[in-house]
Amino acid sequence: MASLILVNGVQLAKQQTGLLGIVCLKANYSTDAPRKLKTTNLAALKRGTGGRSSFNGIVATVFGSTGFLGRYVCNKLGKIGSQVIIPYRADHYEALRLKLVGDLGQVLFHPYDLRDEEAIYKAVKYSNVVINLVGRDWETKNFTFKDVHVDGARRLARIARQAGVEKFVHVSSLNATPNPQPFFTKEGSKFLQSKYYGELAVREEFPDAIVFRPSDIYGQEDRFLRYYAHIWRRQFRAMPLWHKGEQTVKQPVYCSDLAQAIVNAIKDQDSQGQTYQAVGPRRYKLSALVDWFHQVMRKDEKWWGYFRYDLRYDPLFRAKVLLTEMLSPSFPIGDLHTERIEREYVSDEVVKGVPTLEDLGINLTYMEDQASVPWELRPYRAALYYDAELDEFEKPTPPQYIQ
Repeated sequence: MASLILVNGVQLAKQQTGLLGIVCLKANYSTDAPRKLKTTNLAALKRGTGGRSSFNGIVATVFGSTGFLGRYVCNKLGKIGSQVIIPYRADHYEALRLKLVGDLGQVLFHPYDLRDEEAIYKAVKYSNVVINLVGRDWETKNFTFKDVHVDGARRLARIARQAGVEKFVHVSSLNATPNPQPFFTKEGSKFLQSKYYGELAVREEFPDAIVFRPSDIYGQEDRFLRYYAHIWRRQFRAMPLWHKGEQTVKQPVYCSDLAQAIVNAIKDQDSQGQTYQAVGPRRYKLSALVDWFHQVMRKDEKWWGYFRYDLRYDPLFRAKVLLTEMLSPSFPIGDLHTERIEREYVSDEVVKGVPTLEDLGINLTYMEDQASVPWELRPYRAALYYDAELDEFEKPTPPQYIQ
């Protein structure tokens, strides 16, 4: 929205009309934040009144833009008139759909490899913002957790600093720790361990980096709701959970909230060097969430025969996980793999005193809202094409949250 700064032009008005006149000298926009002029290059100056068809002065390189969170971040940046540079690897058709997030000429593509420093430098040398969303949920023969979360993050941060980038945003994980507690495996989560050392590497190379620690992220095509909705995660009509899910606490965050927080942090001058915990507004027991998911899908005990049991006493499910990793190591069926099961039972711990998304002006989305979880799980409903009568099925009771 625009706010006009009006001043009394007494002398000018008397010359023109002889009366007191009001002259509009300039227009400021409430979405603009004061920003020092870093360059005299006209191509880098703000133009327009805001919106997708303007340029707000932000040139952002988004690594990992073709992933789940990356698409939301690119769309948020494009809406406010940012120029977005999208590095991609493998097939360029995976990234081509992101051409629509910005206006004509504002979305640019560049091939790269996480180990190719020259390609990375070319992707960031004209940018004033670099966002690192690169991550892996499981290891492959080409990339280990250390290659991606530690060495790759260090390389991106170092090259961004050398290229003179003003802001570097790094996405880590909420429960990152050097000594993860083991549940399903003997050594604990390698994912959380690598995320911890990745944060340290980024801080060493780019001390003023902005770090986000998200919990489980849900949204369209996520790996949280769809993970529990997938038939391969269940054992026939039962759901195996560690201690039946009663000892695990989760605080999931909506993907759009996290994406908006990243954009707000870029525009906030006080966000440099800060660490933000990206969690939702409420804490839930994992058992309550999973039960609610199945009620939304009409697969609760009354209609479908669903029930939970303790995973610790089911060797068949462990064998199923190992078999899945053997049959499809590059992309496990239903996202079912050892690391995901291990990380599933780590309770979300929010550290007091560390800023959250609300400190960036985000109104957090509740999971019970129709626009989030019920809408995302709708395609997984039992008897999806059955035309139900009005109020034939009771509305699922929202899960009880922890005060």
